[in-house]
Amino acid sequence: MEESVKQNMPSGVLEQIKQIFECKEQDVRAYSPLTLAYIGDAVYDLIIRTVVVERANRAANELHKRTTKYVKAEAQAEMIEALLTELSEEEMAVYKRGRNAKSYTMAKNATMSDYRKATGMEALIGYLYLQNRMDRVLELVRLGIEKTGRTI
Repeated sequence: MEESVKQNMPSGVLEQIKQIFECKEQDVRAYSPLTLAYIGDAVYDLIIRTVVVERANRAANELHKRTTKYVKAEAQAEMIEALLTELSEEEMAVYKRGRNAKSYTMAKNATMSDYRKATGMEALIGYLYLQNRMDRVLELVRLGIEKTGRTI
């Protein structure tokens, strides 16, 4: 990549994606909670996978087993329950919109309650990501892992 292009490249991944693919600015508050959960699921999964890979170079099936402990609905529900007191009013409203959204699917091996809480957490992560607030996303994920006593 040319040096002048590198200098004009935005620093965050979201800004780079928007610039390279010429995405129009959107009002994130207008997105459906399930749309927010859709992108939030991917962001959360990428964070957990990154940490798992950075902690040890292992066989893919071992990496998958370690990752699954954190991305399944039950674990996400436990994390968001531990984080509720840490959320701002705005964040709580987004979480509740996601939790209360009517989804036509359900995760395997998850209770409806856990699945809805996990969807709420993913919606919150998606909302924060699309607002370019990755610092807050990372803070919440780290805090959630700590508060639930999990270690990656």
